[in-house]
Amino acid sequence: MPVAAPSTPPEWAAYYHLRYTVLRQPWGQPEGTERADDDEAPTTTHAFLLDPDGQALGVGRLHPSGPGQGQVRFMAVSPNAQGQGIGRQVLEYLEAAARQQQLSEIVLHAREQAVPFYERLGYAVVAPSHTLFGSVPHFLMSKAL
Repeated sequence: MPVAAPSTPPEWAAYYHLRYTVLRQPWGQPEGTERADDDEAPTTTHAFLLDPDGQALGVGRLHPSGPGQGQVRFMAVSPNAQGQGIGRQVLEYLEAAARQQQLSEIVLHAREQAVPFYERLGYAVVAPSHTLFGSVPHFLMSKAL
């Protein structure tokens, strides 16, 4: 299955389940923290890749964050699917959506261990960012489209 936007209740469930299990559960965060207030905004683009069993392998989302700028958030790849190009496919889908929206730049706050992944795809570190959950350093990164 190619990267797409979730549209059915089972797809949304798989999408949010992966966001939770990769991005929140390992740090003891409660279910629901993987959701954002603007997830349902019409300007938010969601992307995911499913395996044949309907489990999400990779997810991510894009939303406008300023004039000509979009922000990628909630990028996650299932641990058993990492290193297979899934994150790249999800990110390329979101970048294509940003171009369709005439955005000229994407920013994101990458976890420290994900910085090399984004650098390989043309993103540059702008500055150190926040530390999530008191232990997960992030870096502001950007890429001109």
